[in-house]
Amino acid sequence: MASPITSWEGAAEYFTFAHSPAALYGILIAAAAFVVFAIIFDGIHETGAYKKISKS
Repeated sequence: MASPITSWEGAAEYFTFAHSPAALYGILIAAAAFVVFAIIFDGIHETGAYKKISKS
């Protein structure tokens, strides 16, 4: 696959939000929150599933 980038000069312009640290921190916080939510939700789900199986 060919890349539209032909040189590394000005490469910072190709990165979205490279000029805005606030946006990068926002994305980082959103990603961390998603991971924490997924871990908590998975724990709740697995606990419930284990309780259903252990009753049998």
